[in-house]
Amino acid sequence: MSYENIRLEQEAGIATITFDRPKALNALNRALLGELAQALGKLAEDESVRVLVLTGAGEKAFVAGADIGELATFGPLEAKWFSRMGHEVIGRLQELPIPVIAAVNGYALGGGTEIALACDFIYAADSARFGLPEITLGLIPGFGGTQRLPRLIGPAAAKELIFTGRMIAAEEALRLGIVNRVVPAAELMAEVRKTALEAAAKGRVALRAAKEAVNHGLGVDLATGCRLEVDAFSLVFASPDAREGTRAFLEKRKPVFRGRFKEDPPA
Repeated sequence: MSYENIRLEQEAGIATITFDRPKALNALNRALLGELAQALGKLAEDESVRVLVLTGAGEKAFVAGADIGELATFGPLEAKWFSRMGHEVIGRLQELPIPVIAAVNGYALGGGTEIALACDFIYAADSARFGLPEITLGLIPGFGGTQRLPRLIGPAAAKELIFTGRMIAAEEALRLGIVNRVVPAAELMAEVRKTALEAAAKGRVALRAAKEAVNHGLGVDLATGCRLEVDAFSLVFASPDAREGTRAFLEKRKPVFRGRFKEDPPA
């Protein structure tokens, strides 16, 4: 499948989606969101993909927000449709049953920050910038920023960023807990790939169960979350990878995880 606004590449179990509108600083429009939805649907069904990386084309931007030229034409009903579309696509990204890493290589503003927040974690170039500047346009975040950011860094810090529309550097994003790691821009993709390969080498069933336990546990009380973990912990024992991992440990060798949900049938 060919795309006009994104690039989708796969190698060694790692898929990379690159937002590819560099002349528009990779701004989000309806066409890009539609293509992103298609790509995520394809990846969700591809058992060979173990990790997804998101990044932006060019050196300036990851995603510099929504396409203002398109936004300026919206009435209330179009705005609601656009916001709902963004929520659905970004929700699909968050629920993807594999680790998702945001490699933020430049400006991640508005929808760019909101997409990054839906990833499992963020690595940023030292030149990256984050922010939710919608308030400066007389608007508010519309793709989950008012919900995901407070849950990540607390309501007071999130309100300060949302109310002022202030843009922050990668180091401040690191201090606030938005970003996991800041590296020189020239080293960003190599560092992301190193972590992606490390995760991709693990058991696919265990990765999926761990992600679901964390994501679903955040929305419930601790006791309920712990019960979710008990169920997830027990279910991974049905995976051949669980037997391979424990056997390899006892045999003092490196495990070879194949990512299958069940054993191959006898010949």
